[in-house]
Amino acid sequence: MKNRLSLYWKCQLAGWSLAALYWGYTGITGGTFNVALGLLQFVTDVAAYSLITHLYRNFALRHGWTDLEINPLLKRIIPAVFVLGFVYLVVTAAKIFLFRLWFQTGPVQSFPLFIELNGVAIFIAGIRLMSIWLLAYHLYHYAQREVRSTREKARLEITTRDARLNNLSAQLNPHLLFNSLNTIKALVIDEPESARRAIDLLSDLLRTGLYTGDDVLISVKDELTLVMDYLELEKLRFEERLTYQVQMDDSLTSVRILRLSIQTLVENAIKHGISTRKEGGCVRIQLSEEAGFLTITVQNPGRLDARIPITGLGIANLKERLQLTFNDRANLHLLNEPEGIVSAIVRIPIT
Repeated sequence: MKNRLSLYWKCQLAGWSLAALYWGYTGITGGTFNVALGLLQFVTDVAAYSLITHLYRNFALRHGWTDLEINPLLKRIIPAVFVLGFVYLVVTAAKIFLFRLWFQTGPVQSFPLFIELNGVAIFIAGIRLMSIWLLAYHLYHYAQREVRSTREKARLEITTRDARLNNLSAQLNPHLLFNSLNTIKALVIDEPESARRAIDLLSDLLRTGLYTGDDVLISVKDELTLVMDYLELEKLRFEERLTYQVQMDDSLTSVRILRLSIQTLVENAIKHGISTRKEGGCVRIQLSEEAGFLTITVQNPGRLDARIPITGLGIANLKERLQLTFNDRANLHLLNEPEGIVSAIVRIPIT
């Protein structure tokens, strides 16, 4: 026993104390009542029955009964109830008979006669009490096992999710890096000044966005800093063919979003929209808040062909990361808008 009683012992003492008090109450209301005998009965009841059930607990733990499923457990505890009921009969009958010897002044009936008259009632009472105790004990352990199983399952799911998110993020970093290097490659011979500026921008991209940590969520402000560097880098390649706009409320700068989410949409807009048109076009980024959700919209000139599935790494990656992070509370849609505009829309809960 520790200095502080465990939950098990608190329940043991409380349960058997309530039972002993009930028996004492029936004795008081049933006629003559001896206070000394009542106290002795109370103490011995709590001690004896706590010992019986505690011995059963040790036996069950030693043989792994608390880890069994319902059916194999029932095959063991049903016989155990009868064994405990018999032990209860022996202990209770012996205790009552001894107390009568000590406290009764007149003749005392023999022990065999006492068992014959009272044995069945005591045995049935023992069966009932031990059934209640075993049911409560094993139901508690079954509930605890389910809680542990649920926690372990949740822990494994979180670990798996985090591993998948880290893997997806690791895919994006070199993806963005290689695209940026291709831009520099296109500039280095014909426009060395622009290439040098592109290298500076790539350095900023690496420093501010790609390798600043493993955080899944970053602020809108940090994400847009990365996006603006990327857009300026692409502007060096496309020159007047690329323009861009950002529209949002300043109150949204601290909202946390998936790292490289806007960047992925912008990259997709340039790859499938701007680069495929001789005249280029404008990339528009809009952020708005409504009913606790942040809507990110990136628009570019072009047209979606419903017959051709979108299989690019960036969009597929972003969809999976949204699902892993927000479950069904976030979504990503690509839509054809009027006047030859394609919209990529992400909607996420504001946390």
